[in-house]
Amino acid sequence: MHPDLAWPRLICDGDRAVGFVMAYFGLKFDSGADVPDAPPRSGLWRLAVAADEQGRGYGRFAVGAVNEELRRRGGTVSTVTWKPGGGGPEEFCLRLGYRERGLTDDGEYLGDLDLAG
Repeated sequence: MHPDLAWPRLICDGDRAVGFVMAYFGLKFDSGADVPDAPPRSGLWRLAVAADEQGRGYGRFAVGAVNEELRRRGGTVSTVTWKPGGGGPEEFCLRLGYRERGLTDDGEYLGDLDLAG
């Protein structure tokens, strides 16, 4: 992946790694397949926080850093997808202000967060 498109970061607390986050910027895709007429999207690609470190604000911090970088690059909307069902990130994403926009062709929920407001 081109370095201008992917933004991988380790989430650390001092010298201790507690998770990983990766954003993507300006990709044209829909359900993982390139679609020529789809508008480019940017947002949260992957977020993983160690199970014993969850609930301590690391995920919220990481998503905030992704969205700040997106704003720095001129973005106004942050996008995320998640699989439906219990135990997933849906509640977390909704608490952060992402609004469900519908389902992708892969059956994942698509959520957007307005960064301009």
